Amino acid sequence: MDIFDAIKQRRAVKHYDPDHRMAPDQIETLLEAAILSPTSFNLQHWRFVVVEDPALRAKIREHGFNQAQITDASLLLIVCADVQAWKKDPARCWANAPKEVAQTMVGMIGPFHEGREQLQRDEAMRSIGMAMQTIMLAAKGMGLDSSPMIGFEHDKVAQLINLPADHAIGPMLAIGKKVKDPMPRGGQLPLSEVVVTDRFV
Repeated sequence: MDIFDAIKQRRAVKHYDPDHRMAPDQIETLLEAAILSPTSFNLQHWRFVVVEDPALRAKIREHGFNQAQITDASLLLIVCADVQAWKKDPARCWANAPKEVAQTMVGMIGPFHEGREQLQRDEAMRSIGMAMQTIMLAAKGMGLDSSPMIGFEHDKVAQLINLPADHAIGPMLAIGKKVKDPMPRGGQLPLSEVVVTDRFV
């Protein structure tokens, strides 16, 4: 599928075929695409929880305002971020770079992040946001649909998946075969309202 067609056709689909299954290689393809997404300092903060246990998905649905896609979609991902990734041997993220480049980049990571907790979280969330968009567009290109979700009790779901204390939970992402088209788009604001040239006035 053409990338612009995928962008135009990607929608937040809420109704999925509960009998549809994704093959393991399809899931791996999506995740391999996701980890090609950009991240600050190549820290790759994302952590993808693939929820396979039906009982766990049912519990998550209880804390997700009973949204059917949590249990009915072929794949449920909980996209999390290691907020402290910058501290955890970042040199391994530069293992394939020329030695001089790796040394320079790794040397900048500590000073850039140290003592800047809001920036650490912001960078982690930016990273998982870009990865999620990659997954959604790749899924559309595979003939699948997706639904990003923030409508759930984050603390409760974090407990269910044993989220480490130094991680942050992001949106969930349901992927599968739709059985019902989404509502028409609500409408996009005009470019004249959202695009600024040079500076705000």
